Amino acid sequence: MTDPQKTTNAPQRVIPIKAEEAAFDAAKAARREEIVSLYKKTEKVYAREVTGWFTNWRWVMVWVTQLVFYVTPWLYWNDRQAVLFDLGTRRFYLFNLVLYPQDLVYLTALLVISAYGLFLFTTVAGRLWCGYACPQSVYTEMFMWIENKIEGSRAKRMKMDKSPMTAEKFARKAAKHAAWIAVALWTGYTFVGYFSPIRDLWQSVISFGLGPWESFWILFYGFATYGNAGFMREQVCKYMCPYARFQSAMFDRDTLIISYDEKRGEPRGARSRKANAQSMGQGDCIDCTLCVQVCPTGIDIRKGLQYECIGCAACIDACDTVMDKMGAPRGLIRYSTQNAMEKGWGSSEMWGRVKRPRVLLYTAILMLVVAAFVASLYSRPPFRVDIVRDRGALARVVDDGYIENVYRVQLMNASERTQRYRVGVEQLSQAKVQGGENVVLGPAEARWVPVAVRIPPEVGARMGSGATGVTILVEQLRQGDSPQVDVREKTTFMVPR
Repeated sequence: MTDPQKTTNAPQRVIPIKAEEAAFDAAKAARREEIVSLYKKTEKVYAREVTGWFTNWRWVMVWVTQLVFYVTPWLYWNDRQAVLFDLGTRRFYLFNLVLYPQDLVYLTALLVISAYGLFLFTTVAGRLWCGYACPQSVYTEMFMWIENKIEGSRAKRMKMDKSPMTAEKFARKAAKHAAWIAVALWTGYTFVGYFSPIRDLWQSVISFGLGPWESFWILFYGFATYGNAGFMREQVCKYMCPYARFQSAMFDRDTLIISYDEKRGEPRGARSRKANAQSMGQGDCIDCTLCVQVCPTGIDIRKGLQYECIGCAACIDACDTVMDKMGAPRGLIRYSTQNAMEKGWGSSEMWGRVKRPRVLLYTAILMLVVAAFVASLYSRPPFRVDIVRDRGALARVVDDGYIENVYRVQLMNASERTQRYRVGVEQLSQAKVQGGENVVLGPAEARWVPVAVRIPPEVGARMGSGATGVTILVEQLRQGDSPQVDVREKTTFMVPR
């Protein structure tokens, strides 16, 4: 028998088993490295503290929004909480206004006004809402201020997080989280105070008598505040907030955005204060990266407009401070438009483009909706009426052949004074009404009133069997029984066969 190795024409390459295993492991590691490289680990953003004109305005908005939020539920109006959304009694109190669920149209109008206001402001000046008034930005600013006061500056915080746990580090971390939790719980308590009388709620808190739902919502809203402003921060703006995704649909080339003047700043490079940038062939940007360090979302504005930018203008304040130190004019990073940056427009030309068709359309629609809302609110009657037929007996014949229909009339006093009402009927000849002659309601009181409407048999015979349209008339009475305000609600009167 011949040896197979001797009869083979091509030379054989023998690979040791250990070398084969090493090659396989190397290939496997390379594939694993390739897969892992598709995902970038999220790095914590250490925002540096900054001062400047825009920073001052952000803090003004923090104070204004939080004073309104925290103080409003403690205000009293006509011996009651000024702003209270009482879900139990289905009444919404807004200072002098008393609204019922039937007034949902006003909430719809407010949402429409808010939406068009957002569209208008975004079209003109970008994400002003995000940078200055959004609760996420406001509470993040507050929590970052607490963090900076307790743990120190950006460099100290970064060094502390990298160092091992010590007694000082534990004490500072515990103090920071205790302050965060206190603010978060007070925020949750204030939020619930808009739906449950806040003074009664406080008595329940100090006596440990909170109900299960009140406890749940205080803890839930407090936990959301603590998590969003303390930990998630820019992640909410970048991944959870839908506004960041569709904002580009409201931008155009004349929208004010935070812009880096690349023509003036490039090529960037480090230099001393006394060095001349032009002689060195450099732009005004010294590549100090302060604009990146102060950004709460951790982006580099020098790379152009990015959806992560919330328009807070912290980078403008940081860059202006550096330009002042370097003896260069401010505005390397500034509010501008794409057209203004590309065409070298001045302020007058840039602001002249505010009156463009899209802005004028949004402004016109917003003004019309606001005018309609104010007019409807001003002409709103001081009481509301709902009519429900008695389903037990749609129609019946009573004494002397009279035909009777029974209705349940809900009267809702939307004023802060005791009022008297009278219920009648229209479009029904010789009708008699029983049960609604003199109805007295206290301030913001609602009551169901049974009302019987009767017609003589001869009138019913002329009408014929079936349903006939009628109108229930409710009059608010002055002194002397003279009508002051009336409300009409349509219903039907049934004649039996």
